[in-house]
Amino acid sequence: MTKAQIVGWAHAPFGKSEMEDTEALMASVATPALDHAGVETGDVDGIFVGVMNNGFSRQDFQGSLVAMGNEALAHVPAVRLENACATGSAAIYTAMDFIESGRGRIALVVGAEKMTATPTAQVGDILLGASYRRQEADVDGGFAGLFARIAQNYFQRYGDRSEELAMIAAKNHANGMANPYAHMRKDFGFDFCNTVSDKNPYVAEPLRRTDCSLISDGAAALVLADAETAASLERAIAFRARRHVNDLLAMSRRDVTAFEGARRAWAGALEDAGASLDDLSLVETHDCFTIAELIEYEAMGLAKPGEGHRVVRDGIAQKDGKLPVNPSGGLKAKGHPIGATGVSMHIMAAMQLMGEAGDMQILEARLAGVFNMGGAAVANYVSLLERTK
Repeated sequence: MTKAQIVGWAHAPFGKSEMEDTEALMASVATPALDHAGVETGDVDGIFVGVMNNGFSRQDFQGSLVAMGNEALAHVPAVRLENACATGSAAIYTAMDFIESGRGRIALVVGAEKMTATPTAQVGDILLGASYRRQEADVDGGFAGLFARIAQNYFQRYGDRSEELAMIAAKNHANGMANPYAHMRKDFGFDFCNTVSDKNPYVAEPLRRTDCSLISDGAAALVLADAETAASLERAIAFRARRHVNDLLAMSRRDVTAFEGARRAWAGALEDAGASLDDLSLVETHDCFTIAELIEYEAMGLAKPGEGHRVVRDGIAQKDGKLPVNPSGGLKAKGHPIGATGVSMHIMAAMQLMGEAGDMQILEARLAGVFNMGGAAVANYVSLLERTK
């Protein structure tokens, strides 16, 4: 079986975009990604689109929209994937399955979301579609309210870690300063992130505004090719391992202070790769809320349950630490346009491995981890990437 490899990409700025819809956003990255890979449109065998939508736009059938921006792709099979906040990774993995099954040699993956044109209250309700509405739809604060519950349970069990959450926020905002694609390029500092104020109020206690990722527009695209084709192109990033593990949707039926699906995905990917965390040069992880990043330290094995705060306190996850986490600024600073997020995270890691990350660059990056999750650690994707050319 031939393995799929990343051979090119394109990334639009995240933030409040003047582009009116996902059609325009996807058009801004699809053809540039092919150009970056050195691939002709006529060589594309499949198009895989990641857009959550769920009410952000009345226009659905999003898989068909890529060809609207480039008619040369009109007759290429296209499909749209959705898996909550892991929609982008779902599109990537499905494209990889397409190539590795022998059905095609080259695939275009495009992730996008247009969120800022929707009223904030409506955004909150749309995102609750990624929760178990039967039990969780009445939570105050939307999805922030769900993660506030997780934080409350975690604090009750292990102690108040609000300061460490502020340290995570400050770290990621500082890192985001170096990311030209980031929605929020501002270094707020620890004191601001740690203080409840008019500019940093509680969104859902104990989570403050600086503990929550941004409502963003954006798009990202990458090109995948089989190993033989990748060897003939300028860039090639291989998946040394990849794992997708789900968990129960209902938070009431699992321990929400332990991301068990994420733990299993990390353990499986590291085993498949014959690697340990010590082999990783960096990790891009899903910090939709700072409490998520804290628990993810424990899920990936950087700390024992309840001791994720040590990772922050000891500086392990800093850009110059033992294992830099979110050198891109993460979702916290880069933004979180749902369908584009997983694609963006893989691009950020690929840029590091190619030495093309600019001021974000981790020196001599060799093996990068990506963790993208859908819902409250329900759909969990771990990719371990390495450069092959």
